[in-house]
Amino acid sequence: MDTNIISALGGGSGIDTKKLVSQLVEVEKAPQQNRIDSQKEKLQSQISAYGLLKSSLSEFQNALAPLSNNDTFNARSVAFPETGTVTPNSLDANAQVGTYQLGVESTAQSQSLAVNASFADANAAMNVAGNLTIKLGEWAYDGSNNPQSFTENEAQKSLTIEVVAEDSLQDLADKINAADSNVQASVLLVDGEHQLLLSGPSGKANALEVTNDNSQLDIFSYNASNHANVTQTQQARDAEITINGLTVFRESNEIDDVIPGLSFTLNKAEPGETFTFSISQDKGTAEQAIRDFVTAYNSLYETAKNLTGLTTDEETNETTAGNLSTDGAAKAVIAQLRSMMTGAVAGVDGSNSLSSIGIRTQLDGTLELTDDFSNAVSDNFAVLQNIFAPQTSSSTNQVDVTIGNYAGNTVPGSYTGTVTAPPTKGTVRSDIPFAAFTTGAGDNTFSIAVDGTTSGVLELSGTFNTAEELRVELQSLINNDKALKDAGNFVDVVVDGGQIQLVSRTYGSSSKVVFETAGAEFATNTGLSETSSSVIGNDVQGTINGEPAFGAGEILLAKIDSDPYGLNFAVKEGMTGDFSFTFSRGLSSELNRLIDGFLGDNGAINSREENINRQIKGLATDQENLDRRMTIYQTRLTQQYLAMERVVASLNTTSDSLNGLTDRLPFTAKSS
Repeated sequence: MDTNIISALGGGSGIDTKKLVSQLVEVEKAPQQNRIDSQKEKLQSQISAYGLLKSSLSEFQNALAPLSNNDTFNARSVAFPETGTVTPNSLDANAQVGTYQLGVESTAQSQSLAVNASFADANAAMNVAGNLTIKLGEWAYDGSNNPQSFTENEAQKSLTIEVVAEDSLQDLADKINAADSNVQASVLLVDGEHQLLLSGPSGKANALEVTNDNSQLDIFSYNASNHANVTQTQQARDAEITINGLTVFRESNEIDDVIPGLSFTLNKAEPGETFTFSISQDKGTAEQAIRDFVTAYNSLYETAKNLTGLTTDEETNETTAGNLSTDGAAKAVIAQLRSMMTGAVAGVDGSNSLSSIGIRTQLDGTLELTDDFSNAVSDNFAVLQNIFAPQTSSSTNQVDVTIGNYAGNTVPGSYTGTVTAPPTKGTVRSDIPFAAFTTGAGDNTFSIAVDGTTSGVLELSGTFNTAEELRVELQSLINNDKALKDAGNFVDVVVDGGQIQLVSRTYGSSSKVVFETAGAEFATNTGLSETSSSVIGNDVQGTINGEPAFGAGEILLAKIDSDPYGLNFAVKEGMTGDFSFTFSRGLSSELNRLIDGFLGDNGAINSREENINRQIKGLATDQENLDRRMTIYQTRLTQQYLAMERVVASLNTTSDSLNGLTDRLPFTAKSS
């Protein structure tokens, strides 16, 4: 009721029952409400505290990231002088350290061929037909600089262009440029006439040979027997450089394989001149990353200590408990982190803890960099990398150990392995020793299946005086086939004991080379056919940590769920016998893995937060129940006091009536 009606009418007890009921309800509710409010405040403070803890853990993970990468410890710096001769492009981690004298004797260039025939209209039909075949390779020239003999570059793709009478000069150029090849064609306007210019990639071994199957196309031919109609305007040439007095040739002016890890561009030649530069180990990158790691850990530790411990104000000497001071889960998180920081790094022999490299734990729990750390950077830098970054090692260069995609649960440590059978490749071998031949009018076509992919129909043509010439032509034909290129299935053609042998470039039971078809003349000349001896490759076999391993090609994998499972073992051909290996995840990766576990969906922090949120929801239910009980209590009190007021009002009415009656009774009249 909003007003005390009986009191307002002047009846009843005169007590403000509304206010009284409200006060009684508040007194009844207060202890229970205080409990709910206090618990809710505590739980919400814990949620906020966990949010701060998670943020601090994530920031610490950011500091761990560079230390989990071996490139941080293999960083290099280069001192390169200002010169217009060479431009440095990039310097990779692990670049070869040293001081170098570099000279540029000549730069690489591509061959350019200008077709002498000119056309008034580049888009008019040329009225010639046939097939143009363009191959890339190296020319040997006679004394007059005319092309004399050509050696095809088996690494480059040749192309055959079909020319029809309706094709214009521009159509021909477009067909060449559209082909899957490194040959480029341009139509140039020279003195009012249009001429075709052909060019290949730079490099001595990327010159062009142009042949045809119809004399109408002789105007485009450039080969040993027919080159008068084409002018070589620029000869293919390799770049020639000197490195510390050693002469090196490269096809391109973009060089990234002379000094491992250093990429540079040759701008111009300066014959006879050299300049000096040096590549050195950049220890500063890793040192700063470790200093950042220490700073980040100390920040995390201070945050965690304030959240889970007691803080004393220096001025007032008052002690305040952190919001997670009674939370066992939060304390366990910090305890595990601290334990890992002070313990030995699993899988690392020798110096294997932070204290061994001068990073000490102080009395207050934070880390301190001592003079020993600076000494470790100067004198034992490799130890820093071993402690912080993931490492694998193998007792033999015949087995490469790498970290695979499933190494999340690999147990760090030292192990042994045995290769009982090495990997092999699939091969097919000619039935007869090589003898010189020239292809004739017979069937010289063939098709071949490499690792399960069958080529299109290929055709061998030409004169082959040596097995090497046949080897080069077969490898070029096969590896330039579109189906095989699309599948990434290639062969190496070798000459073994005078016989041609085709070898798949892959290992294992899926490695197989088989001739699907072979024309009669092709089979007679080469000794290669559907019946030629073919050998399927073998998968590597062996054991890892004493248990049978799974072999796929040259890769050996440990048994699933075994301690070393997750590592990959690449076994080289011919390797048999025992080997040993080690694996360490490194402190940074171990810490990162631990924190990921804390922060994951099923981690300790998420589980604790879910539990706290459930308690907060439970308090909301408690609040609803309390409010409902207090409403009922208030209603009951209101009704009780209303009834009381009615009784009092009735008594007051009776009192008034009795007072009037008294005045009228006999012997009660007042004397005058």
